[in-house]
Amino acid sequence: MDAKIHVAVAGASGRMGQEVVKMVLADPELRLVAAVNRSNEGIDAGVLVGKERCGVPIRTDLDAALAEADAHVLVDFTTPQSVMSNSRIAIRRGVRPVIGTTGLTPEHIEELDKLCKENGIGGIVAPNFSIGAILMMKFAAQAAKYMPHVEIIEYHGDQKLDAPSGTSIKTAELIARNRQELRQGNPREEETIEGARGGYYNGFRIHSVRLPGVFAQQEVVFGGFGQTLKIRHDSYDRAGYMPGVNLSIKKAMELTGIVYGFDHFID
Repeated sequence: MDAKIHVAVAGASGRMGQEVVKMVLADPELRLVAAVNRSNEGIDAGVLVGKERCGVPIRTDLDAALAEADAHVLVDFTTPQSVMSNSRIAIRRGVRPVIGTTGLTPEHIEELDKLCKENGIGGIVAPNFSIGAILMMKFAAQAAKYMPHVEIIEYHGDQKLDAPSGTSIKTAELIARNRQELRQGNPREEETIEGARGGYYNGFRIHSVRLPGVFAQQEVVFGGFGQTLKIRHDSYDRAGYMPGVNLSIKKAMELTGIVYGFDHFID
């Protein structure tokens, strides 16, 4: 009997998807059983990522791929437009979703949680799989107890589709748990250019920077009398997310319902 966790990857030809394929192929506890993407149909997934042939061709139809593969977990790094459809298909087939695609609303997560529980399986929605980013969030949440005046600045490349980022939203949620809503700034302030003060969340602001040449950074800035505190995380390579994706695949096998946030697995 195969004791390995069988993994399918949606978005396998994308930059994050290719890293996931490499990681799965390198882990003796995991087995790649399906790789799905809208392009590159028929290409061996191992060859696509610069490795030896693995016998898993790229497919374009997720439902058909999961019907043929005995998958336990689907790792999704696709787009905000396709992630919900992919996740519904996976859950219906008893495959546990591990979702790194951002752009899901609280209503989407609630729906996925309900569907997973109805099917007796679990899954994970994680805005960020980087251990360093999770520590940044946790440190920011702690600091908010003592320095409630805060703003978040997140930086990504200009091809990112959603703003603000899922990481900044998750950070804001954690901060809000430790901070009563406090509307910051001068009560008579006025934006002479719409949006100049950023997006409003629980009294503070989130600013999204989108520029070519940027990968992924986030800075949480706290202000107090005569001092500021800045907590910053910088990502330089997609491989840095893979230990977190790997752990999430394995944790998903133990869950019932959706866990929102990789931070639940970092003490």
